[in-house]
Amino acid sequence: MATADPLEPIRRAPASSVILVDFDGTLAPIVDEPADARPEAGAVELLMDLRDRYAAVVVISGRPLDFLATVLPPELSLVGLYGLEGADSGERWEFSGAGAWREAVADVAGSLADAGLEHMRIENKGLSLTLHYRGHPGIAPDVDALARSRAQRAGLVVRPARMSIELHPPIDSDKGTVVDRYAAGAEAAMYAGDDVGDLTGFDALDRLARRGVRTVRVAVGSAEAPPALLEHADVVVGSPLELVGLLSTLR
Repeated sequence: MATADPLEPIRRAPASSVILVDFDGTLAPIVDEPADARPEAGAVELLMDLRDRYAAVVVISGRPLDFLATVLPPELSLVGLYGLEGADSGERWEFSGAGAWREAVADVAGSLADAGLEHMRIENKGLSLTLHYRGHPGIAPDVDALARSRAQRAGLVVRPARMSIELHPPIDSDKGTVVDRYAAGAEAAMYAGDDVGDLTGFDALDRLARRGVRTVRVAVGSAEAPPALLEHADVVVGSPLELVGLLSTLR
């Protein structure tokens, strides 16, 4: 960005500015076991401080809400499964019609468990599935082929993710639609992410910018970060720790 202060558009009008951040790889370091992921040191306290100053602070994730609620305070807006479920100030909500897909997701999870693909780990999130191959990248093509085959039979859609493949209901919900929802009416909005699924968040900021909203796109870089995300970002930081440092300037 041309300004020496990359977050100046957000800082200028805090009461009408929205801060949206991804979780894994952005707010929390990537770990081998997803259940072990925790926000970077100081991140929770920082987000709570920002919540008191800005119009909204929203954490958007592919994780289930039940997980997010164990590692983040209920005072924040938490959005899980790419917008299929969430909670605002502790009040839970679910995307209309999403619940009808629970049985299909469970059936696919059961069939995948019997597929016999060694080293693939199945994470059943209730409304969606994630097939992990972290630590065994050589099986990625097999995981992708298996996911697409089972998804087609069940009417689910496939989305690539970081060292994983995700299967979702055919519902128009992603990180971009979440940004659209929470940034409606805002004068400024920022989104921070690290993976291919965060590109829709950047796209939503582009739509807002065309309507005159001030926007900031922040990418957390890594060896696994998609080039398109880094190229489209206004600001690139090198880790969740660096993101916390950047956001701390908004206090």
